[in-house]
Amino acid sequence: MSAAATVLEDGSVLSRTDRFFFRMESFLNLAGGMAIFLLVMLATINVLGRWLFSSPISGYVDWVEQAMAFIAFLGIAYTQRQGGHIRMDILIGQLHGRFLWFTELLTTCVMFVLTLVLIYGSYLHFWRAFSIGDSSLDINLPTWPAKLVVPVALSILAMRLALQIWGYFRAVRQGGDDPVAVPLIETAAQVAAKEAESVSSSQENGK
Repeated sequence: MSAAATVLEDGSVLSRTDRFFFRMESFLNLAGGMAIFLLVMLATINVLGRWLFSSPISGYVDWVEQAMAFIAFLGIAYTQRQGGHIRMDILIGQLHGRFLWFTELLTTCVMFVLTLVLIYGSYLHFWRAFSIGDSSLDINLPTWPAKLVVPVALSILAMRLALQIWGYFRAVRQGGDDPVAVPLIETAAQVAAKEAESVSSSQENGK
């Protein structure tokens, strides 16, 4: 996994808002990590129970299916803030100044509109499951909590995108190469240097 993109900070309202949202996104990302940890523990107990006592966890597949929504969506806004989503930088990486920030502003607006559509659709999906009392096939586990996670996580992503739209609009207006509250595009050499520094720090802390 590549190192996180650089996000600059200053004393502006935009930067303070960015840091506030980042704390919330970090908490949700941690919750997603805890969901992965609990799922690994559940899988371990299931395997040991089947092997030692011939008694696997009842409804194991149902629990795994419900956990997938938490794992997949809770960290989505955090990843957007860190510039970690898959993107094509071959063309955009050659741009600079206001033209670069205008391009980023345009693509972020498209993402924002698409996210709003997904919020609407996923909320309807949640409400349908909640209204009819939809449940899993094996142990009748309610499915609406996992389905609620999707519109909630996407709503937080929409707020992050709105904040980045603000940041890119500010960058277009002011110009320059160092806007705040948005992930900066880094060259392959810069990414490699950050990853090497991260590995070196990890090795030093492990001694």
